[in-house]
Amino acid sequence: MGVMVDIEKKFHGFTLQVKFKSNGLPMGILGASGSGKSMTLRCIAGIECPDCGKISVNDRILFDSEKGICLKPQERKVGYLFQNYALFPTMTVEKNIACGCRGDRDSVKEKVADYIKRFHLTGLEKHRPSQLSGGQQQRVALARMMITEPEVILLDEPFSALDGYLKDVLQRDMQDFLREYQGDMILVTHSRDEAYKFCSELTLLENGHVLTCGETRSIFENPGILQAARLTGCKNFSSIEKVGDHSVYALDWGLLLHTRDVVTDDMTHVGIRGHWMRPAVKDGENCMPVKVTEYIETTFEHQYLVINAENEKSIPLWWMCPKANFEENPEKRVPPWLHLPKEHLMLLKDVEK
Repeated sequence: MGVMVDIEKKFHGFTLQVKFKSNGLPMGILGASGSGKSMTLRCIAGIECPDCGKISVNDRILFDSEKGICLKPQERKVGYLFQNYALFPTMTVEKNIACGCRGDRDSVKEKVADYIKRFHLTGLEKHRPSQLSGGQQQRVALARMMITEPEVILLDEPFSALDGYLKDVLQRDMQDFLREYQGDMILVTHSRDEAYKFCSELTLLENGHVLTCGETRSIFENPGILQAARLTGCKNFSSIEKVGDHSVYALDWGLLLHTRDVVTDDMTHVGIRGHWMRPAVKDGENCMPVKVTEYIETTFEHQYLVINAENEKSIPLWWMCPKANFEENPEKRVPPWLHLPKEHLMLLKDVEK
């Protein structure tokens, strides 16, 4: 069961080669702009046709190049929530929702009324999209999608145009909606926070190719690949020289590091997230003497670029430190050493080499 995708499509000098299978859990596709995320969704929905391969939902074939199968979008039982919701501007709320429904006039009217109530749109039936808030527009788009009773829903960057409080509210509403939905869901995003928040499984895309697939938390904890670590937001990397089965020399940081995981011969880099480094008052295993080269203040945390104080030519690391309050002096938060815990060190392969 779930969604199975194994396709290839060439367009505008770009080749998309995607292969993954969801297991009935919310699936995320994370990648930078232009990596092929939205094109993957469009192929699943039937808006685009791959050059070759196969797509199935719950073992029902939607596309199979060898068998000559390519179902029309309306035959696929796939719901698609577009990035800008794609509501018809001249249609009322009830007509926008009804356009996705099949049946005689009376049954459609009854079903639309049910979905208007279900998605908390009562009183807005005669409003047009321009008269609605962002949250109301999203609920109309969701109702239009869900009235077709899809087996899988595709969410294409549904929060990318939103900021601040509205985004937080709509994300909470979406989480409530997804808890009730019994089918498969695939969310496309370039936001690692959205991927982590909404998706139990994750596929990372780069330049049209899959870097890795797996359980979301596991990928963030140990991506295994340098490019995947970057996509999930890690900023600190160093090329390495293997010293032992559980030790490496970080060439860019000038630092000997002991690791929890076994160092295999194909590992090329070590990485650590800036939030996992810890202040230390004395030297010890995996401790680096600190020299701050730059400070950046954000709303709720201090961000420091630090180098190995005993190696002026070393590459800076990002260290993120939450603020205790808005008045504290950031210089007083800087410790003499930073500890790089072995359980948070990521051993990585560079797939481009």
